[in-house]
Amino acid sequence: MKRYKLFILSGLVAVGGLLAGCEKKEDPFVDRVVAPVLVLVDGAADGGGQTAEPVVTSKISAPVVMTVKILELDKSGILNNKIGIDSIPVASLALKLTKRDGTAIADLKTDNTGKATLTKTWAELGITAPAVGSSVSLTWAGEYKGQAFARLSRVQGVN
Repeated sequence: MKRYKLFILSGLVAVGGLLAGCEKKEDPFVDRVVAPVLVLVDGAADGGGQTAEPVVTSKISAPVVMTVKILELDKSGILNNKIGIDSIPVASLALKLTKRDGTAIADLKTDNTGKATLTKTWAELGITAPAVGSSVSLTWAGEYKGQAFARLSRVQGVN
């Protein structure tokens, strides 16, 4: 009888130890939330803006023109190989374009195809005498379905 009590007590202690060891811990290294939209930077050197900071080149003798396309990813068909993930343009979405130091550049709105275009002179971007290699780091920010997002990009001067 004493053996059974000891066996049961040992089992309870082991189960208690396992449960205590299975606590959900927060990941200290990933504090991000998945973006609600996909922001593609047209004309980026990588072909679509899939890098951390897509770079668009612009002639130093002409105004800077940058276009982004905002897409919502419909993943409802992800398990069906005939459907997959669908990219739906987000129309009438307000975007705020700023320099990395927080200086406001423009307030834009996407059209029916999900595109928003910025046209500014180099001086309006803060570079009064642009030269080859001049660059401006930008942040495109907005909110979609209650979730804020931001996309980094850069424009660089070329001949």
